[in-house]
Amino acid sequence: TNGSTKNSSASKVYIAFNGVPAGYFEVKNKLRDGVASLLHQLKEKSKLYLLSGDNDYEKQSLSGYFDDESHLLFDQSPEDKLGFVQSSVNAGNHVLMMGDGLNDAGALRTSTVGVSIAEDTGSFTPASDVIMEAGSITKLPSVLAFSKESLKIIKISFAISVLYNIIGLGFAVSGTLSPLVCAIIMPISSISVIGFTTLATHYKAWKKGLLE
Repeated sequence: TNGSTKNSSASKVYIAFNGVPAGYFEVKNKLRDGVASLLHQLKEKSKLYLLSGDNDYEKQSLSGYFDDESHLLFDQSPEDKLGFVQSSVNAGNHVLMMGDGLNDAGALRTSTVGVSIAEDTGSFTPASDVIMEAGSITKLPSVLAFSKESLKIIKISFAISVLYNIIGLGFAVSGTLSPLVCAIIMPISSISVIGFTTLATHYKAWKKGLLE
């Protein structure tokens, strides 16, 4: 048999031979490599909260990664997680929720951005805005930075497109260019905007180490 108690520091697996208890061994949880550094990076710019369905036997070991022990919430049901995220969103906060199970589905859907963590991205995962392979979780700060850079690129692309149209409108009103030339230039302008956006986003992704 196996199990864990409220005050235990790990899950215990008990062994018995012919009904006679022989002992047990403990299975302790361990943070994935790089997660400790990830939490410290995120804490510099955001408020971190832990919503866990497990009991609080790891509270002491995890408290160092959070600003306040009150940010560590254990014994949370799916409804509790959903309610917490919903309250935070209703308060006007931008909430990024990360979860790895179906019990997180409601909170992921309600958050501003839901990030589903999966060991196998080809298997079933809860509905979310982003699906990340578990081994890539430490790249989250780079992904967030890349998202901000991508918004800038999109705005620049819109500005270039508007500039093209203003210039084109000037030529159209003056009648300087023939319809044939205009028919050629118009798709070229669209292709150039798409090309700029594609190359710029790929360059930023490469610079952030997000491209293999």
